[in-house]
Amino acid sequence: MSPDKLVMMANQIGRFFTPQRRIDVPAAIADHLEKFWDPAMRAAIVAHLEAGGAGLDPPVRAAVARLRKPVATMPR
Repeated sequence: MSPDKLVMMANQIGRFFTPQRRIDVPAAIADHLEKFWDPAMRAAIVAHLEAGGAGLDPPVRAAVARLRKPVATMPR
């Protein structure tokens, strides 16, 4: 799936959650992406963010940043 299509879909999800009150909007968007997007789609949107994230709305940008997996640290 193209990055443009993923951005469009992610922004649509963001526009659903943004007007809702009393929720952490980026967390709700990230939760939705975790539950309903397959791993390849999530990896692609994270890669898009890491390449600059063109077109991502601010709450979606914050949500996608939450999808990044923590980097394991090397033992000393």
